[in-house]
Amino acid sequence: MTVQDIRSFNRFYTNVIGALDYGRHLYAPYSLTESRVLYELAHSPHTDAADLRGELSLDSGYLSRILGKFEQDGLIERTPSERDPRRRRITLTQRGRETAAVLDERSRESVGALLATVPADDRPRLAEAMRTVRTLLSSGRPAPSAHGHREDVVLREPVPGDLGWIVQRNAALYAAEYGWNTDYEGLVARIVADFAEDHDPHLERVWIAELAGRPVGGVMCVRDDAPGTARLRLLLVEPDARGLGIGDRLVEAVVGFARDGGYRDLVLWTNDVLTAARHVYRRHGFSLVAEKPHRSFGVDLVGQDWRLGLHVSRG
Repeated sequence: MTVQDIRSFNRFYTNVIGALDYGRHLYAPYSLTESRVLYELAHSPHTDAADLRGELSLDSGYLSRILGKFEQDGLIERTPSERDPRRRRITLTQRGRETAAVLDERSRESVGALLATVPADDRPRLAEAMRTVRTLLSSGRPAPSAHGHREDVVLREPVPGDLGWIVQRNAALYAAEYGWNTDYEGLVARIVADFAEDHDPHLERVWIAELAGRPVGGVMCVRDDAPGTARLRLLLVEPDARGLGIGDRLVEAVVGFARDGGYRDLVLWTNDVLTAARHVYRRHGFSLVAEKPHRSFGVDLVGQDWRLGLHVSRG
C-alpha cells in the first residue's frame, strides 16, 4: 500500500458520504468542524474548552472562535466550572440542543440512505471491513483496555432496537452475574415500556454508550413521583467494556441533564450487591439515605435508596 492508495480511498469515501457538500445541506449553516463540536457538547460529559480541545485535537484559538460563534447564536452558555473555577463550563441551551438534534438527524438520514444502497447480505462484510480499518489505523494509540479506547466511546440517544437491547442485556447480565430470575426482566420491561409510550424529552432521556459501532452501556433519567425530583434508572455497562469509565460518563450525563432540566434532586434505587455501581454513585456525590432487606428476583437482597441534591441556582 502507498500514500496514494490511502489518498485515493479518502477522495472516494468523502465523495460517497457527501462530506464535501456539508455547506449546502447536511450541516448548514455550520461547518463540519463546528457540527462536530456541537455533537461533542450534546453527547459528552466533557464540557469545558480544555476537554474539548483534547477530545477533538483543535487549536485553542480556532475552538475559541467556534464557541464565540455558538454563544452569539444562542447555542451555548459559559459559566464557571464547578470542578475548577479557573475553567469555564460550557452547556448547550435549549436552542443548542435542538440544533444539535437537527444536525444529528440529518447525518443519520444521510448515512441511512447510503446504507440502503448496500444489499443486506453484504452489510456484515462492510461492517467487518470498517472495523478492520479502525483497528489497523489505531494500532499505535495507547489503549487503557484490551477491548477498546476510552476516547472511542460515544454517548448517544437510542435508535430503534436500543430499548429492546436494554431489556435483553439487563435480564441476561443480572441472571449471569447475580442469579436473578425473570422477575427482574419483567420489571425492566415495564420501566422501558413506560418510557417508550410516554415521556417528556425535555425532562426525561435515555443514553446509549456505543463502542466500535455496538451498544455497551445505557442509563435512563425519568421523572420521579416526588415534585422536582428525577430518578436515575437501569445503569448498565457490558463486562467487556468495563474499565473505560463508561459508568462514570453515563452517571455524569444524567446528573448534568437533571441539573440543566431544573430538578432539585436526583434519586435512585439499587441493591447492596452492586458494588461497582455504588462506587460510581458515591464518586458523583450521591448519599445513601435508606436501606431495607427484601426478597426479589429470586434472591435475598438489601435495597438501597440514594440521593443527590442538585442545588440548582436561578439567575
